[in-house]
Amino acid sequence: MYIYYYFRSGKYVYKPIMNQTCCPQYTIRCQALHFQTSKSHKKVLKKMLKFLSRGDVSKVVSEEEPMDSHIENAVACDFAYKGESHVSQSELTPLSVDHTERVENEDQGTGEKKEEGNVQKVESDSLQLHADIETPVPGEPSHSAKVVHAPPKPGKGADLSKPPCRKAKDIRKERKLQKLLQNQMCTVEGSQLQAADPVFLLQNSESKPNQPKTIEDFVFASLPDDARHKLEVRLVPVSFEDPQFKSSFNQSATLFAKYQMAVHKDTPSECGENEFTRFLCDSPLEAENAPNGPECGYGSFHQQYWLDGKIIAVGVVDILPYCVSSVYLYYDPDYSFLSLGVYSALREIAFTRQLHEKAPDLCFYYMGFYIHSCPKMRYKGQYRPSDLLCPETYVWTPIEQCLPLLEHSKYCRFNQDGKAVDEGRIKELGRVRVLHKRIVMPYSVYKKRRKGPSDEASVQQYASLVGQTCSERMLLFRS
Repeated sequence: MYIYYYFRSGKYVYKPIMNQTCCPQYTIRCQALHFQTSKSHKKVLKKMLKFLSRGDVSKVVSEEEPMDSHIENAVACDFAYKGESHVSQSELTPLSVDHTERVENEDQGTGEKKEEGNVQKVESDSLQLHADIETPVPGEPSHSAKVVHAPPKPGKGADLSKPPCRKAKDIRKERKLQKLLQNQMCTVEGSQLQAADPVFLLQNSESKPNQPKTIEDFVFASLPDDARHKLEVRLVPVSFEDPQFKSSFNQSATLFAKYQMAVHKDTPSECGENEFTRFLCDSPLEAENAPNGPECGYGSFHQQYWLDGKIIAVGVVDILPYCVSSVYLYYDPDYSFLSLGVYSALREIAFTRQLHEKAPDLCFYYMGFYIHSCPKMRYKGQYRPSDLLCPETYVWTPIEQCLPLLEHSKYCRFNQDGKAVDEGRIKELGRVRVLHKRIVMPYSVYKKRRKGPSDEASVQQYASLVGQTCSERMLLFRS
């Protein structure tokens, strides 16, 4: 059984001793069914769509670790709790930026307005990138830009040749009204009303706010017939008996070596086929197809990203009855400009939601360990809503409640109930299952047969780490 507070590397399953390690590693899970895409997530998804449809390549190439393309402080930069008055440098679009790039940076469908001092986000139907704002033109696509209104220089009056500055709110209302006025007639309660009534039209339109896009709207968006690239994501069981896995093994292993040497500076001997097999192909999980489970079954899989007939990334995942667990990701460094780490995580969240439709209990996306003391590992906290596991009571706690505690101490007990204890803690050491001389027996029996000094202290430590339930399902090998 795959335990939720363990993680695996190949067949090796481990759990850190939290109060002793220098960098406490907290199990983190994302509530996939309630996942909300942040602004930075949408940028990555749009960037991929633009690349596939038009071949657009981002000007800024990411040189960061997998899934680290948007590493920020999880406390200050959380999309759900960031104050409207806080505008980061990356959100300020210079006036020389191309229209297409500015549309990508716009968070469509939210209807949010952010202002900081005299910096305003102004929406219009058509915006000429000059010092002034032109009058909106009906029928044009909506864009956004941030315009700084500088006061006139001393001794000089306002330039009467330019239109006066207007509030962003007024411009948005005018844009809505002009679009509505294009309709010649509108029907209200069975009677016809001329479209010349702008007040009614504006009020009627504001009663239907835009719905924010879901992650599926981006991931499964239709591409034009003349799309420049084709991306296919294949789920392949990790088994040398599977034809797809076997036929793609060499290409996958070669990509792994390329990634490890470029990103993690491994030597060729450290990322050969044997190391690849041991690390990402061997698994303690056995494939299983349950009647009420997903069609692909349970077990370990490679989610391969094929771009124009070539593998550019592989996400190693475990599909389990209650979750999809992300084990590892490696990708072609030549495509780092696509932020494949973030993109693959979003795809895996969408994949979890798909599996949930067939297997209702499968509703969480596990991202391994969250290490707050390591800034490069804080990116996992940006996939919300997420929970961290209390290292003492093993109760899930919303990450928003955990982050302030972690700012003061690397190791924290998240459960604020001082009387709460681990309900699954070891209660009867004698019931721990032991494998001795190929015979399975409870520890109480083994203890009587054992010759030599007592090993009760080490067995007690083992049992305290795995808990009562698991200690009766797993076998502790004793020579």
